[in-house]
Amino acid sequence: MSQPGRARDVVELILGYGLIVFVIWMPDHPQRILSPVVLVATLAVVLARGPSRDELGFGRRGLLPSLWIVPAAVVLSTVSVLLAKRLGTFHPVSDSNVKHVTGYILWTLYQQFLLNDYLLPRLTGVFGSEALAASTAAILFAGAHLPSPWLTLATLVWGAVSCLLFRRYRNLYALGLAQGLLGLCFAVCVPDALHHHLRVGLGYLRYRGTPPVR
Repeated sequence: MSQPGRARDVVELILGYGLIVFVIWMPDHPQRILSPVVLVATLAVVLARGPSRDELGFGRRGLLPSLWIVPAAVVLSTVSVLLAKRLGTFHPVSDSNVKHVTGYILWTLYQQFLLNDYLLPRLTGVFGSEALAASTAAILFAGAHLPSPWLTLATLVWGAVSCLLFRRYRNLYALGLAQGLLGLCFAVCVPDALHHHLRVGLGYLRYRGTPPVR
């Protein structure tokens, strides 16, 4: 890649990831205001290069071959729930209505967009190595989930797997849905005291638990 192209990749990486981390570590109120701005900004940066739907992973390319990822996530989640029940760590989510679950899955789809359409191609341009780019993208993806130790570890593994699967199938639909299923599974199988209701950044540190229902 040319030097100007690599410089652009570096600038966009610093800008995009820096904004994401900045918002993650903000208090709740300004975070709610600025989060949509950051999401739109990262989307605009990606679309500015004029990628096609297939290049982004929102087309038909790789859709059917990648669908096995969803039942695989279902099987893994089912096994995890059964194991959690046996160990006594299983607990229901605090808000399990359809609107909340749907919103969460849409959010995980956007996370896959950020990982595979924003971070991964720019890191590939910087390093010139797909393997190094995927590894670094997974680390950055996990880093955005700090300071939650278990969630950071889980997203490090899933981030690496996601990059490999995206490289193979070039489709985000199954990955986004699978992450949503696995995330919900993580939420109900791992004690809330360990992941603080899947919060990250400042929200993780300020979490005080869900008050008991009276």
